[in-house]
Amino acid sequence: QVQLVESGGGLVQAGDSLRLSCVASGRTVSSYGMAWFRQAPGKEREFAAALTRSGYTYYADSVKGRFTISRDNAKNTVYLQMNSLKPDDTAVYYCAISRYNSGGDSPAAYDYWGQGTQVTVSS
Repeated sequence: QVQLVESGGGLVQAGDSLRLSCVASGRTVSSYGMAWFRQAPGKEREFAAALTRSGYTYYADSVKGRFTISRDNAKNTVYLQMNSLKPDDTAVYYCAISRYNSGGDSPAAYDYWGQGTQVTVSS
């Protein structure tokens, strides 16, 4: 059974940084596409960042240049480093793993999800 467990969320001020972690079990993160999505109150879940099996990364325009997705194969963990946080980044952040080498920015390509971690950015 595949499980994803996120951590690292919290309450920060605008301009601060946070690093989210996603520990996977039951599937190797280096063999599949991984991604972070987020969902703000009253809004639909949206794509934030993705990492392909080959190591290619891509980002939503709203986070490009501020967020970095990476992985530690030895720990079977994926990270999301978030810098220069803004109040608009406030959301629940979800880690997801695809059944493919690259899941893209569509939630439908990801078949397992974590429970989410809350990130709140105050102005």
